[in-house]
Amino acid sequence: MYSKEVIIPEEVKIEVENNRIKISGPKGELEREFKTFLEIKIEKVENKLVVSSEFERRKIKSMVGTIASHVGNMIKGVTKGFTYKLKIIYSHFPVKVNVEGDKILIQNFLGEKLPRIAKIVGNVEVKVEGPDVVISGINRENVGQTSANIEQATRIKGYDRKVFMDGIYIASRE
Repeated sequence: MYSKEVIIPEEVKIEVENNRIKISGPKGELEREFKTFLEIKIEKVENKLVVSSEFERRKIKSMVGTIASHVGNMIKGVTKGFTYKLKIIYSHFPVKVNVEGDKILIQNFLGEKLPRIAKIVGNVEVKVEGPDVVISGINRENVGQTSANIEQATRIKGYDRKVFMDGIYIASRE
């Protein structure tokens, strides 16, 4: 028998039915369905969430650990939230960043006339504060993907990265 336990804080409520987990806390509510093997059971026992399996094959053990980590991230998201800070770096052309709906427009990047566009994923809040872009939300995957989309939108192709260091880069994660 192989199992992993995730401790549930007092302010968090968890509902488990089959492989669907619904977590609600002070910052919001997250829901996720895990497509797992039939051998893996997810159950709530008192103030713990237990992910277990009768078998100890390598693939099943890794799936149990992955599900436990995802649930831990969901709990952290609904209690504290996630924040990524990105830095806008340019050497000659001043870059202007705007948020419009579910898109981030990066204007005047390397003097380009057309703006570069990065997509905002899910329910994520994006703020531009001077030379910083702050991305915050309760879903870790959405916050991380949005910041990765911004980084990829300012990726420079065809030039030496050591000379042309312009771009928007992840500076810190909380």
